[in-house]
Amino acid sequence: MSETMSAKDGGGPDGREQADAARSVGGSRALALLLVITGAAGVLASWVITLDKFKLLEDPNFQPGCSLNPVVSCGSIMKSDQAAAFGFPNPMLGLVTYGIVVCVGMSLLAGARFPRWYWLTMNAGMLFGVGFCTWLMYQSLYNINALCLWCCLAWVATIVMFWYVTGHNVRHGLLPAPGWLRGFFDEFTWVLPVLHIGIIGMLILTRWWDFWTS
Repeated sequence: MSETMSAKDGGGPDGREQADAARSVGGSRALALLLVITGAAGVLASWVITLDKFKLLEDPNFQPGCSLNPVVSCGSIMKSDQAAAFGFPNPMLGLVTYGIVVCVGMSLLAGARFPRWYWLTMNAGMLFGVGFCTWLMYQSLYNINALCLWCCLAWVATIVMFWYVTGHNVRHGLLPAPGWLRGFFDEFTWVLPVLHIGIIGMLILTRWWDFWTS
């Protein structure tokens, strides 16, 4: 009888395991693949920028391969103070954080389930990433006056993963939201990253309109 009571109140090993399972949430195969792909894109962008940064430190006259014209000029970005916002090259942070995203995506593909705090922590980290990318976008467009194609790839990857993880958390009740918002994320999650990236594209287009049309 004591074993029955223990199982009911979650006091036994089986009860604790069931309670933990009930509090954990997995992810769809589509979300897992999205995290792997966007994380890998971020790692690739960070890796290329890091290598070019090292070459630039060795040779101040080095021109990265993505420096195509006065606007698309990765070298101008890498030489700026904003490229080391935390006292070290920004892409080094990307190598770590995007690598974590790839690991999470691979874990989900393997059937892993994570507790609410894990999903919310990841969502908060991605929110920081989007905020940091937004700051870098502003600096790139209006202070440095140049674009880096690899940075743009990292921006897009961060925006896409953020909105889809946010949508996952809203749909599963991990983030409190009204029913209409959960319904929106069920059907139209793709609208938000497309709109977000579209706004950035319009800002880039209008910022250098004379250059693009000349």
